[in-house]
Amino acid sequence: MQWRSIVLGLLVLRLVLNCVLWLAFGLGPSWGFNFPINFHFNLHMPELLREGEQASPRANAWSQHMYDRGDAAGGTCSKITENSPMKSYLSFFGDGRDEYDRKYGSFPDALKVEMRRLAKEMFYFGYDNYMKYAFPADELNPIDCRGRGPDVLNPSNININDVLGNYSLTLIDALDTLLILGNVSEFRKAVKLVIDTVSFDKDSTVQVFEANIRILGSLISTHILLTDPHHPFGDVAMEDYDNELLHLAHDLAVRLLPAFENTNTGIPYPRVNLKSGVPPDSINETCTAGAGSLLVEFGVLSRLIGDSTFEWVARRAVRALWSLRSNETGLLGNVVNIQTGQWVGKQSGLGAGMDSFYEYLLKSYILFGDSEDYRMFTAAYQSIQNHLRRGRESCNEGEGDPPLYVNVNMFNGQIMNTWIDSLQAFFPGLQVLVGDVENAICLHAFYYAIWKRFGALPERYNWQLQAPDVLFYPLRPELVESTYLLYQATKNPFYLHVGMDILQSLEKNTKSSAVLSCCALPRFILFTYY
Repeated sequence: MQWRSIVLGLLVLRLVLNCVLWLAFGLGPSWGFNFPINFHFNLHMPELLREGEQASPRANAWSQHMYDRGDAAGGTCSKITENSPMKSYLSFFGDGRDEYDRKYGSFPDALKVEMRRLAKEMFYFGYDNYMKYAFPADELNPIDCRGRGPDVLNPSNININDVLGNYSLTLIDALDTLLILGNVSEFRKAVKLVIDTVSFDKDSTVQVFEANIRILGSLISTHILLTDPHHPFGDVAMEDYDNELLHLAHDLAVRLLPAFENTNTGIPYPRVNLKSGVPPDSINETCTAGAGSLLVEFGVLSRLIGDSTFEWVARRAVRALWSLRSNETGLLGNVVNIQTGQWVGKQSGLGAGMDSFYEYLLKSYILFGDSEDYRMFTAAYQSIQNHLRRGRESCNEGEGDPPLYVNVNMFNGQIMNTWIDSLQAFFPGLQVLVGDVENAICLHAFYYAIWKRFGALPERYNWQLQAPDVLFYPLRPELVESTYLLYQATKNPFYLHVGMDILQSLEKNTKSSAVLSCCALPRFILFTYY
């Protein structure tokens, strides 16, 4: 069936997202795309929130200099000199065309081989130590080098309990990465281990969204890889495989279904207990992304087992959320009451609480071909451009500052705060998928510039103060995904250099030096960078 071929296409994308060694796929011919990264951005003190004035929702200039000089008329992109008190952190893009070509115009094959080697070593450093020190726990704590599962002593610790369900999360999540590495023997061993040891009959309360994308998605992906007659990664079939992973996926999905029951809107509860269903003390509030990012996995499962229930409940949730958008702006909020349909969180943006809702609209259309998904996505994309986007119309020319997407009130489009978060870095990749490559290039440069400054993306970054609001980096893959998709769209070796920079930053900054001899890298490395 056609959908199955599309599943494999998106599966390949998922697999590649599980790796920084998308560098390994940088061997194709160039399209001759040679975008001169010469933005001369300047992200100092924005004019949007000047005291006593209401910023125009579509103002071209959202920043101005904060230098100690009297030249107030210098414009928003005035020249920054070495003697300036504060250099723009995007000034590294300010080289001339010749300098750009010298730095980024090529990526030698020998360097690709070296980056493949580094990423492979990073993966096995994480995987081998997880298996040695943590399995069958969900993950390895990289500080004390012990396995970690749900925090049973503190059920309110949702940062841990939403994700960890006492079901060997890391092993399941690493299955397809083993195949990317070409390690068929270890892949088969891991599959057998999952079949023999994993059960979802657990007294664990997990977030529906996390269980879906991490566990259900991995089980379905691995099942498809095992049974695909075209063998995109070689003949990895197991003679005694009897669809056990698909049965596990079905079992998990059935245990998630109570989240969709007893809600007046059809929008699911955020959490379920895998043994008993929705907890009696469950809250009636959920985020837009969590409730609206289930359709890909649930839809594929429905097609694989011939039961439309899962796709139906996931699609009903998306439609319910869509029906609650603002009549004035077309925007959605970030937190909704599942019983009343009232927006509890009225912030509309591209980051936490909203991000994957947009992503799943487009990818569901690519996967299933339902025109309703595409109509919703294109309408949402237009509302985003109309109300969230600030800066000049063109990415790299014209008056004012380059584009930035801000957080606004869903009902009137007015700015609610002056921060962005690291999850927003997914959006350039989505722009590539919808064909808006020029704007993807520009927005990606913005996030990469922040990475270049700090060696990572702060969880929240204040674009007014030009400093992090939340200082930690939880090893998110969004910037890598966007970088990979931009490389595939342009074949510009600049993006291979970006990937190398990210890979080396992670190798340098994310290992636990205290127990380096035994400790694995945090789990993001394990799943994302090969």
